[in-house]
Amino acid sequence: MRDGEPPPIALDEDSRLASLGYQPQLKRVLGLFGNFSVAFTYLSPMVGIYSLFVLGVGTGGPAYVWLTWLPVAGMLLVALVFGEMASHYPVAGALYQYSKFSVGPRYGWFVGWFYGIALLITVAAVDTGAVPYVAALTHNWFGWNLDPADHLTILVMTVILLAIQTGLNITGAKMMGRVAQFGVYVEIIGTFGIALILAIHGFNHGLDFLFSTENVQSAASNPLGLDFGGNWVTGAALIAVLAPVYIFYGFESAGDISEETRDAGRSVPRAMRLALIWGGVASFVLIAALLLAMPSGPDPVGQTVKGGGVAFILGQLPGGLQDVLLLLIIFAFFSCGSSVQGAGSRLAFSYARDGALPKAAWISRVHPRLGTPVNALLAGAVVTVLFVLLVFASPDHDITIGFFTYPANTNALVSLVSFGVSGIYLSFLLTVIAAIVARARGWIPEGRFQLGRWGWPVSIVAAVYLGLMLVNVVAPTGLDSPRAYFNLDWITLLVMAAVTLVGLVLFLIGRPDRQIGQHLHDQREPTGAERAGGPA
Repeated sequence: MRDGEPPPIALDEDSRLASLGYQPQLKRVLGLFGNFSVAFTYLSPMVGIYSLFVLGVGTGGPAYVWLTWLPVAGMLLVALVFGEMASHYPVAGALYQYSKFSVGPRYGWFVGWFYGIALLITVAAVDTGAVPYVAALTHNWFGWNLDPADHLTILVMTVILLAIQTGLNITGAKMMGRVAQFGVYVEIIGTFGIALILAIHGFNHGLDFLFSTENVQSAASNPLGLDFGGNWVTGAALIAVLAPVYIFYGFESAGDISEETRDAGRSVPRAMRLALIWGGVASFVLIAALLLAMPSGPDPVGQTVKGGGVAFILGQLPGGLQDVLLLLIIFAFFSCGSSVQGAGSRLAFSYARDGALPKAAWISRVHPRLGTPVNALLAGAVVTVLFVLLVFASPDHDITIGFFTYPANTNALVSLVSFGVSGIYLSFLLTVIAAIVARARGWIPEGRFQLGRWGWPVSIVAAVYLGLMLVNVVAPTGLDSPRAYFNLDWITLLVMAAVTLVGLVLFLIGRPDRQIGQHLHDQREPTGAERAGGPA
C-alpha cells in the first residue's frame, strides 16, 4: 500500500493469500488453541528446564530464576514485531516470507536458509535429548540396561521417535494440533503440577533463598569449577541468562502454520504472545520450586549439581511418581520435536513453493487428501537423521585446528546443535531488521494486529535485544571460560560461519532469488521493483 491511501477492508485469509499470489493448498483446521499449542510445545518449558537447570543454577545460583524474565521481555518485543507482520502476511513460512516481502528475494532467501537449518537441527537436538529418559523408563519397566550415551542407542531411539512424529504429522495439521494440545496439558502437569507436588512434599528453603547466589560467582565455591572473579551481575549472570535464553523461542512457529489457522490475522499474533507469557510463568514457577526443593545444608547448589540436577531433586519423590514424571518428560520432548518438525515442513513447503530449493516442485507438493506437505516432511526427516549420525563423530582427544581447539569427547552433533540457538537468533534479528527497513520504506501494516505508533520503538529495542544476546551466545572466550559450557569457545561462531558459507555457495550456484523474485506480488503494496524504481 502506498502512503496516504486508506487501508482496504480486511480480507479473509484465502483472499489475502490470493492477493499475495498464492492459491490455498493447506487445510485450515486449527483454531487459536491449536495454533498456540504448536508454538507453546515448541517453546516447551519442560524440555528447556530439565535440560538446562544444572547449567543455570551452576553458573548463576538460585538467583538465576529472576533472569528468566529478561529473555521473556526481550522476546515479547520480538513477538509483537512478528505478530504485526504475521497479521499482514498470513503465509506459511513466517520469517522467510516476512523478510522476502519487506526487503527482497535475496535477503529473504538467507533468512529462510538460517531459520530452516536451525529448525532441522532443533528436531535432532530435541529427539536425541529424549533418549536418557526413554532409557531410564525402559530400565524401570522392563529391566533393560540401555546406555543413553551409546551412539547406536541414540541413533535407533531417535529414528524411532522421528518415524512416529513424521507419521503423525503426515496425517494432517489436525493431528499435529492434537498432539500439541495434549502436549500443553503435559506441560501444565510437568511444570505447575510438579511445583505443587514439591511444595506439598515440603520445600527445604524459604523464599529468601531465591535471592541468594550461594557465592557461585567465586571459583572456590562454584560447583562447576568456574571463575567469575567474584562478579555476579557482570560475570555469572551474563552466562546464567543463557539457560533461559535457550528456552524462549519457538513462538514464531505460530506464523509458520498460518495457512492452516482460522482467522490467522488475529489468532497468530495472539498465539505468539500467549506462548511466551505462559511459557515464562510456567518456567519461573517450576525453576523456583526446584530451587526451593534443593537439599538443605552447607552447599545445596553443589549437592544438586553433582547429584545430577533435576533428577537428583525429584529423586526424593515416591518411585511410582518418578515413572509418571518420566512419561511426562518423554512426551514433552516428543510433542516439542513434533511441533518443530511441523513448523519446519511448512517453511520448506513455502520456501519450495517460491522455487527457492532444489527439487522445489516435489518438495512443495501437497497431498490432495491429507492436505499436508508430505514430501517436505519426509525430506526433513532424512536430513534430521543425517544430522543425528554426527553423534558418531566424537574425538577422544583435543584437536587443535589453527587458532581454536575442538574439545575431546564432544560429538559433532553437540557442536551443530549450538546453531539451533544462534541460527534462530540470527534469523530473528534479520527479520526484525527487515521490519525496520519496511517501515523506513513507508510500509503501513494493514493486518488485524497493529502496533501503531509503538511500531518504531518496539522494533528498535527488539533489534537491540537480539543483537546483544546473539553476541552473548556466540562470543568466543576460550575453552576455560564459563561461556564454553554453552558455545564451546569458537565452535558456535564457526558453525554459523560454515552454515553461511554453504548457503552462499548454494545461492550462487542456483540463484534462487530469480525464482523468488516472481513471487513478490502483493496487491496491497508496491513490489520490490516498484520500490526500487526499476526491474527486480
